[in-house]
Amino acid sequence: MMPLTLADTGEENIIKKIGGNPDTKKFLENLGFVAGGTVTVISEIGGNVIVNVKDSRVAVSKEMACKIMV
Repeated sequence: MMPLTLADTGEENIIKKIGGNPDTKKFLENLGFVAGGTVTVISEIGGNVIVNVKDSRVAVSKEMACKIMV
């Protein structure tokens, strides 16, 4: 298991676990980051990570991406 920040660009990953406090988890779940779901890193710009999750393109901060374990 590794944080999303270490995932290879363009590679589909299965979300294993969402870390952080309850508010952070809820925020990420509302964006579509749920355990068992898939996420693909599109690019990383200025520390922010652009990902495809549930057919949506979403930007998350590096801090948030560190809490998403794949």
